[in-house]
Amino acid sequence: MTGIVGRVRDALRGDQRVDADELVGRLDRIRHFLRVVDGHLPDARLVSAHTLVERAGTRLALSRDHTVVALAGATGSGKSSLFNALARMDLSPVGVRRPTTGVAHACVWGPLDGANRLLDWVGVLPRHRFVRESALDGDDETALHGLVLLDLPDFDSVQRSHQLEVDRLLGLVDLVVWVVDPQKYADRVIHSGYLSEFHRHRDVTVVVLNQADRLPGHELPRVLDDLRRLLDRDGLGGVPLLPTTAIDPDGMVGLREVLERTVAERQAVLRRLAGDADTVVAGLDELVGTATSRTGPDPAATRALTGALAGAAGVPAVTEAVRQAYRRRAALATGWPVVRGWRRLRPDPLNRLHLPGTGGTAAVDPQAGTDDRKLLAATSVPEATAAQRSALGLAIRTVADRSAEGMPEGWSTAVTAAARSRLADLPDGLDRAVAGTDLGVPERPVWWRLIGGVQWLVTVAAVAGLGWLVLGYALRVLGLPPPEGPQLGQVPLPTALLLGGLLAGLLLTAVTGPVVRWAAERVRRRADQRLTAAVGEVGEEYVLTPVRAVLTAYEEAGSALRAARR
Repeated sequence: MTGIVGRVRDALRGDQRVDADELVGRLDRIRHFLRVVDGHLPDARLVSAHTLVERAGTRLALSRDHTVVALAGATGSGKSSLFNALARMDLSPVGVRRPTTGVAHACVWGPLDGANRLLDWVGVLPRHRFVRESALDGDDETALHGLVLLDLPDFDSVQRSHQLEVDRLLGLVDLVVWVVDPQKYADRVIHSGYLSEFHRHRDVTVVVLNQADRLPGHELPRVLDDLRRLLDRDGLGGVPLLPTTAIDPDGMVGLREVLERTVAERQAVLRRLAGDADTVVAGLDELVGTATSRTGPDPAATRALTGALAGAAGVPAVTEAVRQAYRRRAALATGWPVVRGWRRLRPDPLNRLHLPGTGGTAAVDPQAGTDDRKLLAATSVPEATAAQRSALGLAIRTVADRSAEGMPEGWSTAVTAAARSRLADLPDGLDRAVAGTDLGVPERPVWWRLIGGVQWLVTVAAVAGLGWLVLGYALRVLGLPPPEGPQLGQVPLPTALLLGGLLAGLLLTAVTGPVVRWAAERVRRRADQRLTAAVGEVGEEYVLTPVRAVLTAYEEAGSALRAARR
């Protein structure tokens, strides 16, 4: 027995002391991880992490001076007898009926007042709480002050409610003493359903082979060796394994020493929470993968997105209207004044789209404040065709797919959802962008005015020459002598003014035509650049910014999770 106790002492001492501040820091990083991934990952994948953060915060706030130890076992394993033997009082019912223990019983060493809040949280009813303050029969219980010992219901109970209660309590206690008996120590239920699940909690797990007195002396080592083999297979190598018997005080020495050392160290609660954190972090690893740094959406995909947005916003139609509007306005300003009137009958292409060309045409919401006035789309740009909408959807999908390359499934889904999160707002956003863009169509450039002035001069000359000729013709019809007019060479001046004015006007129109067309194309390209930049900003705001937010959250989540590892 002395050798076994020594091995248990070494196993419990170990080299795995948990620093409370470090543990709190790990929990804070897990909490930060949850804040970062909120809204990006399914809540169902984060339940264990949320549970840990909430439970750990509550447990540490309730009491650091108490150690909650649970006796867990199957029906007939003798855990209730063991519970009574440790308390040296008949507290928990003992019997062979199934189930024997239906609710958890608690025994507190030391003042009960200090443990009541903790037991309220654990969920032990007041009538099932007992206190072990003073010595009985000369036994000193001081070494166990701070121990809260629970006798759990049977985990193999035929009543489902008992099994659920065991599962709930196992998630709350600081240390678990698994009680097995010589007949059922190899039962598959306890090993596959419970012990193997505690492989990350080796530091807060103890296994006792109870009722060891029922085994012949030469059989005990063999059974212990076989049980150790099973524990190793469960991932619990090095976990303390003790033989106990409730009917012999000497058979309780090893377990009492384990409990005394656990209470004295005040490490069980920290080790349990650290193990829980290890389990949670390991479960979250697959959610973040490598979590490498992300540079953002692919540049080629971004350019394709801008092109698709330009198509959906009607940029080609607007730029063509800019070109036609420039030519129309230039013709009105520089063309032959005689034919300008009929040009005015044709509507201005930009006005037809509610786009004057310089500055934005969007109206201002009169209900909005001066600092946050809202632009109201007021264009008549044709709606996007089915092909343009399809191209835009494909471009958004490409941005999402290339941004999410190599990311775990949950994050790639989040990136896709972020890229499409404001899809319904895109038409209005694009319309506002087009409406608020200065298309750069000049009102009346200086050279338009110069050409227009010359056109008026030659037109006035032609009209003067025509009037002079008409006057001379009228005088001749009336038999009156026509006035003698000056000659320009061999050509009368009135004729020269008429023909010269007409020819000069036509020649000036022919010369300025190519210049106007060149300038119109230049203005069209400039408008295209400005509109493309404007719709690119819409794409940045409505598509790329949400995607970058997810990528940043992904990287930050990975950093938080790496920092939360032990």
